[in-house]
Amino acid sequence: MSTDTTAGHPPDPDSAGTLGSVVFDAPDPRASAGFWRALTGAREQPGYGQDWVALRTPDGWGLDFQPAPDLRPPEWPGQDRPQQLHLDLRVPDVAAEVERAVGLGATVLRENPEWTTLADPAGHPFDLCHAPEGDGLTVMGVTFDVPDASEAAAFWSRILGDPVVYDAEGMAMLGGERAVLFQQVEGYTAPRWPDPAYPQQLHLDLQVPDGDLDAAEQAALAAGATRLPGGEDTFRVFADPAGHPFCLCTS
Repeated sequence: MSTDTTAGHPPDPDSAGTLGSVVFDAPDPRASAGFWRALTGAREQPGYGQDWVALRTPDGWGLDFQPAPDLRPPEWPGQDRPQQLHLDLRVPDVAAEVERAVGLGATVLRENPEWTTLADPAGHPFDLCHAPEGDGLTVMGVTFDVPDASEAAAFWSRILGDPVVYDAEGMAMLGGERAVLFQQVEGYTAPRWPDPAYPQQLHLDLQVPDGDLDAAEQAALAAGATRLPGGEDTFRVFADPAGHPFCLCTS
């Protein structure tokens, strides 16, 4: 891929946290976790109670599931009830993995030569992307729908401390240990959490390594985040400039 002249520049050193997990809203967290555990080969992490299920994939991604009894799943690809972010998965054989995913309860939304878009049983879209050099399913990254990919990448580079390694043609990508990508969407509709008419569907939990939530909050606000209602002693809730909620967490 070609990149513009800003790609690869170092990020702001005053980052707010590191990517801990991708959190799915789910009417039945355990059922949703069961699908993703079977699809990815992830293992459940102990100690999270009955209402929250935490998985860790073999390649180190955290996938968590929190109860959302009134979840309004996206109706992809429209913008009336759009997806907000999704997982991209690498697979050596797209057709075989699509068949396996459908057998686990997924629904095919759109087929392309190099990738297929599906929805999990709760309605969250995800992509199976052709990666012939691989020997099994792995997580490529998490992709945000945004109104401006360059602006979103610059914001999340400041938040995560990861460099922008690609930024061109309405797509951008951060080059951290776990890839975060941004795709520009025409007519973008933002989540407005906690407004139930415009709910979140997924969000990122970021870990604050030194446990200093006050310093992490100041870094997030300085980067352009907005503080949202909610939070406890161990986490605080924010939105990025495109409206996507995220949490800063100490545990």
